Amino acid sequence: MTNVGFIGLGIMGGPMALNVLRGGRSLTVFDTNADAVDRLVAAGAKAAASPAAVARASDVVITMLPDAPDVERVALGPNGLRDGFKAGSIYLDMSTIDPQTGRGVGAELAKIGVAMVDSPVGKTAEHAVKGTLTLMVGGEPDVVARVRPILDLMGTDFFYCGGPGAGHAMKLVNNLLATALIAVNSECLVAGVKAGLTLDVMTSVMKTTMAWNNQLAIAMPARPFKGDFEPGFMLRLAHKDCRLAARMIEALGVAGPVGKATLAVCQEGLDAGLGGKDVGVILSMREAPAGATVRSQT
Repeated sequence: MTNVGFIGLGIMGGPMALNVLRGGRSLTVFDTNADAVDRLVAAGAKAAASPAAVARASDVVITMLPDAPDVERVALGPNGLRDGFKAGSIYLDMSTIDPQTGRGVGAELAKIGVAMVDSPVGKTAEHAVKGTLTLMVGGEPDVVARVRPILDLMGTDFFYCGGPGAGHAMKLVNNLLATALIAVNSECLVAGVKAGLTLDVMTSVMKTTMAWNNQLAIAMPARPFKGDFEPGFMLRLAHKDCRLAARMIEALGVAGPVGKATLAVCQEGLDAGLGGKDVGVILSMREAPAGATVRSQT
């Protein structure tokens, strides 16, 4: 039986770790939040005192962390994973970070005989609970094959995106586009209401045109159109993802004016103290100054 470690037991990581445990794997966990650790221990996991201790107890270690510096610190910092890994172990990073950082961490761990796979996830916290996440996977094919049974405990939509860093790149492209769609949807719908249109009329028309998108079909009806701006996927995390995506796009030599504008919208929300709200709060940011409210009637 593969011994698995899991570090980062937040809104997404906690239920993902629980699904690994329910899949019959021996699980060792670490988080700076003691309550999050206690919940997993109560379900049958073992607690570790540090990332290094997780690595010593595990054949595969998963991280689900907020940002690139967190991944670097947990993997390579003092008492980090590198200090506990044995040769032949696998590091599976499921955080949303930039591919450059991921490849750099992977290169350092390769020096001690540890392989790395990147597999950030798509969908929502509800899907994390159900084990039906989208998995965007990068890494050497033989290493990916070794961790595939563990990944399948957390997600149902598996996409091999390419070599090391490809999963991280895919996630950044995906999240920038998703956030841009929320921003432009909000702007246009508020303008439509201000012009005398109803949400029902607008969405009915858009369903028949190229304007239709899954933010309008799924995410916005689930929360923003009901006036619910509690997370969900927090605006501060959307800002982080857009920042990393914009940096990646610039490094690739691709023009990115829409990405920069989307990042500016997220920054506007952070400046207004809305970083802890769902990313759908962008709708509210457009409603308030316009004096127009976009709400569903059901």
